[in-house]
Amino acid sequence: MEEARPEIRATKSLAHQIATTLQQEIVQGELSVAERLPSEAEMAKRFGVSQPTVREALKILAAKKLVRSKRGPNGGVFVNAPSLTAASQMLQEMTTWFVGLGVFGLSEIVEARLLLGRTCVQLAAERAAEEDLATIESTLEAFERSDISDEEFCRLDVAFHHAIAQATGNNELRFIMLVVNDSLIPATNMISFRFRERGRVVALHSDILDALRARDGAAAIAAFEELIAYQSSVYEKALAARQGEAPQKQGSL
Repeated sequence: MEEARPEIRATKSLAHQIATTLQQEIVQGELSVAERLPSEAEMAKRFGVSQPTVREALKILAAKKLVRSKRGPNGGVFVNAPSLTAASQMLQEMTTWFVGLGVFGLSEIVEARLLLGRTCVQLAAERAAEEDLATIESTLEAFERSDISDEEFCRLDVAFHHAIAQATGNNELRFIMLVVNDSLIPATNMISFRFRERGRVVALHSDILDALRARDGAAAIAAFEELIAYQSSVYEKALAARQGEAPQKQGSL
């Protein structure tokens, strides 16, 4: 493979340096949301580089969803409004990868979900508005359909826990739970769905909702802990079955 020419390496290095500088200015609030960045010519003069190098730096920022381009007379490159969903999606992909590689073990997944989930249900019991409770209830009603696929069941499971996180009224905690729920729940469900009793899961979800409606944080935590304990036991059964199947498959070759 032909080695990259020195001038190309230099251009990429400069572009990354400029992107890092602009990223810091965005994160620190020196460049505010929806603010239009200076033109490529102005930034090229500021940093003492060519316009193509500035353009490369802006592509790096766009890939990170930090800026967006707008065409037309009032167009240009603008600072993007932060999105919990977009940021969560990037972290979710990395977390799912770690789960698949076994970097995160069952005990760590259970511990993380327990610690964060207890906080969520406690705050939700204290702070949930009626519309929050209605959203949680709507996810439970969707479980009642008889034709739900395993993928749909998992999606509703995630939606249930997202709705609880929303009810905490804490955006930082909600962001953390977006990552946890979107990555860990599907990853474990993918392995354990054959051994799971749907009715048991839905019943425990209902217990959590009942406790939230009663503003009973202790009962909500107890129901959540029972849910995690059940899901953990199912996951262990699934892993044991997988380990038992592996030698049989090897012997049949």
